[in-house]
Formats: sequence, structure tokens, C-alpha cells
Amino acid sequence: MDDPQTDPNSAQQPPLRVCYFGTYRQNYGRNQIMLNGLRANGVHVEECRAQLWRGIEDRVAQASGKWLSLSFVGRVIHAYWSLIRQHRQMADYDVMMLGYPGQFDAYLGRLLSWWRGKPLAIDLYMSLYLIATERGLVAKSPLTGAVIRRLEQIGLKLCDLIICDTLGYRDYHCETYQLTADRFRFVPAGADDRLFFPREAQKSSDKFTCAYHGTFLPSHGLETIIDAAEQLQEHADIEFVFFGTGPEEGKIKALAKDAGLRNVRFSGWIERDEMAEKLAAADVCLGVFGTTLQSRITVQNKIFEGLALGLPVITGASPTAQDALIDQQEVYFVERENGRSLADGILTLKQDGGLRQAIAKNGREKFMTKHTVKALGAQLAQHLREVAQR
Repeated sequence: MDDPQTDPNSAQQPPLRVCYFGTYRQNYGRNQIMLNGLRANGVHVEECRAQLWRGIEDRVAQASGKWLSLSFVGRVIHAYWSLIRQHRQMADYDVMMLGYPGQFDAYLGRLLSWWRGKPLAIDLYMSLYLIATERGLVAKSPLTGAVIRRLEQIGLKLCDLIICDTLGYRDYHCETYQLTADRFRFVPAGADDRLFFPREAQKSSDKFTCAYHGTFLPSHGLETIIDAAEQLQEHADIEFVFFGTGPEEGKIKALAKDAGLRNVRFSGWIERDEMAEKLAAADVCLGVFGTTLQSRITVQNKIFEGLALGLPVITGASPTAQDALIDQQEVYFVERENGRSLADGILTLKQDGGLRQAIAKNGREKFMTKHTVKALGAQLAQHLREVAQR
């Protein structure tokens, strides 16, 4: 993998100019990291974006079959006409970059980039088809699933460069969509170090706090956290706190209620800056423990956000995660979908303050080396410059 410290805009090279294009989620962490990372490395980035989606619920509704409605078709036409008009007004650029998710934007992006005679890159990050499958949307609407799969496959083949975060994710797409490995380059997941950094934080209790933050997805394996909380219920000085909301929130709350858990709290959705402040008060940051393919072939942002905060992170082991981080040095791995393993790991970290501090320190150092906004932006800029110079 390329050296993240390499400056892609040295004195011998003119500044790279990027058109960041599509209906991407503007405030999504990955897009914010890529945009700000490029700019932090001297890249001139101009955004060409149109609003299409109205939130998670809207995306789920369309993926469940409502995309056939005239109202949604009208929204697509309006959004893409807006992109065409914006693109006509744009100054020259070296490469067009599709923000996440951009697989469906590749069709218009390819036409417009061809018109300018420029290459097209995409930050793939996650497969829309794989996500739809794991959330049960393909089973609910097989026709929609088939359309998503086909559109994603063709959209990716239209791109000159595909950015993804792990080798496992690359291999999945090569096998699923018959893509060649040479089309891919890597920019790993990370965290926005302008928000996630070590700080003194006021604890809300004197208990040993294990904190989960996220969107309650099936791939996160939250049943495992509830199982561990149930097994540790007799340890009155240990508590579990959930920050966020999402598809499985109701299910997880029901599991906690049915088990009569007194050591679990749900804090609901909070903004990212406030979330970072509250997470900083935790003793341990909880990662992911699910066994879905999506969970196993990536290293989630939440893990790097915990590292960025200088917290010890405990998460489920997988070949992909173990390639990225060293067990009991930079992170603490436990068995996936195993509440007893998670409970034992939490007890170990609680009882061994030295190990806890060492993991937190080493994890933070690893984050600062490869996963900051500027480091990730440097890697992306180098890949974009490479495709622009072909």
C-alpha cells in the first residue's frame, strides 16, 4: 500500500483538481474525511452535488420497491438535471470522483467525464447490493435486489478507478462482479481527528463503562453485547451504554427489557461532536461482533473512532481486522457472536489497567500513523493523480 506520508502535490507537480460528484451523503463520515483529506493535501476540490435521498428511511423504502413510483422517478430526474447544470458551469478538472454512495451516479458521471475527456473514479466503500441483502431488503423485493445488483455491477465497470478500504472488500467485488484487481486501490477506513481526539471528559457515573456508538445494524452483532451484559449483570460496577439509533434499535431494546437488564442504558441519537465528547468518558469502546460478510470483510469507522479518542477498543476478530490491527497491543479481539468471550474480554480489561492503557496508547499511535484525515487524503490524492496521468 502506498505510503500515506507521501505528498502527492510536491513542488514538481501542479495542484490536482478534483470534481467530487453525485448524490452522495454530504455529511457522512467517509465523504467528510475524503473531502477534507484531499483539501488538507493541497488538492483543489469542487463539489458537484444534488440532493436525492431524504434519509435512511427513504433509502430503505426505495430499496424495498418504492423506486418504481412516479414521485421517486421525478426526484431522480430533478437531481440529475441539477448535476448536469452544475457540471456545465464547472471549471476544468483532472479527475471526477464519485462520493459514497456513487454506484448509481456512475452512469451520468461517466457521460459527463467522457464529455470533458477526464477519468472517472469512485469511492466504493460499501456494496449497495450486499447491504440490501444483509438487511433483508432483497428478500422483501427480489426484483429490486436484481436491479440493484445489475446497476452496481455496470456502474463499477464504468469507472476507471475503484477505491475501497480492504483486500476482502476488493476480492468480494472481483468475484461477484467479475472485476479485475488492477482497477482497485486502497484507502482504509479512519476517523475525523478534528472531532475524535483524546480529551478529559466528565463521567456520568463511577462505573466501568463499555460504550457502543452507531446505527444499530445487523452486521454490528448487538445481540452479543446484550448477551455479555446479561452475563455480567452481577458485576454492579460495569455498565453498557448505547449511543445512536437504527434498524435494530427496537429489537435490541426489547432483548434488554426481556432480560431485565439493569446495567444497560440507551442514550438515543446525538450529534457527532457531542457523541465524541460522551464516548471519551467511557472506559472501553465496543466495536462490532456480527458474523455477516459485510462485518467480516471491513474494519468499521467506529473502531478507528475509538482508537482516535485514545480508548481501548474491544471488537470481534476476523482476518480483515487482524490484518489491520494487532491483538492485545492495538486492540482487544474476542470471538464474534460470543457473549461469553466478550464478557471475559471486558473483565480482563477492567482488571488489568496496564493492559488497558497500553492498548489505548498503541491504538492511538496506530491511528495517527495511517488513519487521520490528512493521511487518508494523501493516499487518495496519490491514487487520483495516478489515474489522471494515465
